[in-house]
Amino acid sequence: MTLYPRLITDALATVRYPGNGKPITEEILEDDLRIDGMKVSFTLRFPKHPDPFMKSVVKAAETAIHTYVSPDVEIEIATASQRPAPVAAPPVLPGVKNIIGVSSGKGGVGKSTVAANLAVALAQEGYKVGLLDADIFGPSVPKMFGIEDETIYVHEVDGRQLIIPVERYGVKVLSIGFVVDREKAVLWRGSMASNALKQFITDADWGTLDYFLIDMPPGTSDIHLTLVQTLPMTGTVVVSTPNEVALADARKGIAMFQDPKVNVPVLGLVENMAWFTPETHPDERYYIFGREGAARLAERLGVKLLAQIPLVGSIAETGDAGTPAALRPDTITGHAFAHLAHEVVDAVAERNAALPPTVKVELKH
Repeated sequence: MTLYPRLITDALATVRYPGNGKPITEEILEDDLRIDGMKVSFTLRFPKHPDPFMKSVVKAAETAIHTYVSPDVEIEIATASQRPAPVAAPPVLPGVKNIIGVSSGKGGVGKSTVAANLAVALAQEGYKVGLLDADIFGPSVPKMFGIEDETIYVHEVDGRQLIIPVERYGVKVLSIGFVVDREKAVLWRGSMASNALKQFITDADWGTLDYFLIDMPPGTSDIHLTLVQTLPMTGTVVVSTPNEVALADARKGIAMFQDPKVNVPVLGLVENMAWFTPETHPDERYYIFGREGAARLAERLGVKLLAQIPLVGSIAETGDAGTPAALRPDTITGHAFAHLAHEVVDAVAERNAALPPTVKVELKH
């Protein structure tokens, strides 16, 4: 006797799956039927795991072939179950409403100063704010908040051990600077830095926040990719000085976020050190790094100019002393950062009204 596929499938069509009453050839039989002389093999994939009808259906299939084809057929039936629907991963930072990166194309433009003071200015307005110092190789936020010697602790939340951020000036802060020797360079490979950063995001008790700010490293690196793959970024604020060298790098940073594979909204550009103003002569302006460079770049790229922050001697002094300038909104720089906070709040509101909720970036090689 010669076996051929139709003989086998016709026999199997007489067997019905008790779960829905349909012949097993319609949904259960896989497309892997093999015939070798009088040997037959195939797979039955069941819709449940475990499936209560698996044994009875396999026995019925064997009986059908022996009855309608030949009792001499050797039958090998493999069984499998439908893969269970993937369980959605719990959201990262479920209590955080808006996640904002503060970035720059190059170092030395005052990005961390802007991030720290923006966080304080938002807290001064009554918002719940967190600040993650993701500048792994140059963490400066602890110095700016006067918390360099703070020890971080963990506590248990819903059965998990979570890091407790340090709170200062109404801002919850975490930085790699808390766990490394500040007198030594951080000699880590990119994967080590990325893993440490993920831990500060996913294994920390950030709680409920209106704004979660991330002080990103300068430039474009694997740390940036780690962040956009780990977090659904609401948008980024790009910091630059007015000079052309800094602006050229700022353009690259904006291009990275606007790349279709990344597609993180750019909320706007901050022109830091826009001019120098003596503390005692607030009406005087000296454009020592160029004039209106970031303003022109923002117009050319079609992004907002969120603020122009003047260079005043006290801004460095307050940062070094651990008392950000934004704590004093009556000063020149304090007023500038308060204005920046208002502009960021408005930019985030416009972005959320115009665009769908953000998702983590899925980058594929």
